[in-house]
Amino acid sequence: MIRVLKAVVAVIADASHRFHRLLGCERSIFSTGTDEHGTKIQEAAAKAKTQLPQYCHNISRQYESLFQHYDILYTDFIRTTEEKHKKAVSHFWDSLKSNGYIYSGNYSGWYCVPDEQFLSENHLKEERGQDGKIHKVSVESGHPVQWTQEQNYMFKLSSFQEDLIHWLKDDKVVQPAKFCQQLRNWVLDAEFLQDVSVSRPSSRVHWGIAVPGDPSQTVYVWLDALVNYLTVAGYPHSSFVHNWPPDLQVVGKDIFKFHGVYWPAFLLAAGLEPPRALFCHSHWTVDGEKMSKSKGNVVDPVTCMSKFTSSGLRYFLLREGTAHSDANYSETKVIRVLNAELADTLGNLLNRCCGKTVNPRQTFPKFCAQSQELYNQDEAKRLVETVTHLPDAVCQHFKECNFYKGIDAIIATLHTTNRFFETQKPWELVKHSKEQERLDWVIHLTMETLRVCGIMLQPIVPKLAELMLNKLGILENERMWSHIRPLSWEKELGYTVPISKEQTMLYRRIALK
Repeated sequence: MIRVLKAVVAVIADASHRFHRLLGCERSIFSTGTDEHGTKIQEAAAKAKTQLPQYCHNISRQYESLFQHYDILYTDFIRTTEEKHKKAVSHFWDSLKSNGYIYSGNYSGWYCVPDEQFLSENHLKEERGQDGKIHKVSVESGHPVQWTQEQNYMFKLSSFQEDLIHWLKDDKVVQPAKFCQQLRNWVLDAEFLQDVSVSRPSSRVHWGIAVPGDPSQTVYVWLDALVNYLTVAGYPHSSFVHNWPPDLQVVGKDIFKFHGVYWPAFLLAAGLEPPRALFCHSHWTVDGEKMSKSKGNVVDPVTCMSKFTSSGLRYFLLREGTAHSDANYSETKVIRVLNAELADTLGNLLNRCCGKTVNPRQTFPKFCAQSQELYNQDEAKRLVETVTHLPDAVCQHFKECNFYKGIDAIIATLHTTNRFFETQKPWELVKHSKEQERLDWVIHLTMETLRVCGIMLQPIVPKLAELMLNKLGILENERMWSHIRPLSWEKELGYTVPISKEQTMLYRRIALK
């Protein structure tokens, strides 16, 4: 089963990547991929009765296929079983060790296989299992733990409290603010910052990268996995410094500890800069309940694609997903949102102003300065003011990865546009030749709003935005964020553009069952 959380992270990161490309950032690296080592993978492959390399290959291909269907425009898909990554991990390990931050020691504690981590008593609770016995489980994930005692290599995490506090002085380094505060609380907790085990005995975890100089141990899967960011940047080659540190890392709150505490500490220990920004998003519940295999309510993004299209689910995840708190998924809600906003608010407005009934000339009429008195009407003034201020507001929301706020502003503007269109009654104006100037004005103002919204929606629903801009006759080299301005009423010159003759069904309504 493909993890929906992985799809959520990928969609958020992709939207951010596409947005920055729209701003003109030509040199951009966007990586995603699969971490493929550890006990969890060993056990899953054995259960599937598949050789480990083949099992990892199969899972990796599934994710690559999923990301392609969901228009994830990554530049790098990294697999932790690749040779270049193994070399990067070995070099990184040697740096940590030569800098004096790795030592050998005995380690014992409660280990959670699914989460690939040791947990303290404070992060455990007791639950009665299906066998009727009391078992210890992780408070966070609910997964069972087992007592483990073994010889490991340890990392001096306790040495980095002051460095981590300094890193977190900038309030914007971790967003949303609630997660930044949570991270500060962890860093100030001496018990939380105890030295951490960074290797496992090869006899127990053989599917991993061997510790350099000691084949009896394999590198802890989370140290291994986190180094993937360095691998993509070109580490350990000297040229990697041109790609480091990353401007943004997007993670789910389930792996926030590893990215917010371990990762910056590992980097600082190796003499490298931590990420400039970390964006942590909350989880999704299903019909108000936590998503879990045992409840049978795991949302499969592959199945969703056949029901709602990849564009539909992309839109819903970014429209309803809020980073600071868990969002709720229900099929009824998905259908309601997509029908109301993509099919009706956006799709219908595009169809109506492009339809031959009100637009028999099939053009995007030019702005006419002689129609200025029409713009002084209350409804027109309200719409013009809204559209004028919209790009700056959306830009700020998108920069902060608050895509739901940006989309909300766009949809609110489209609602205003729909009301304007209804009030002006272009289907009546088209019947009278003397009203041609007014009709052109109504169609122009509606289409100009759609042009602006279409450009801004490209990071959210790239396929639908492309259809929309194509229909309006907007040239491909006029779709950058910088092309939003000047707006038609902000410049003196304008010209009439023929719209596409192709029939455009932006988004088909979904029938409620």
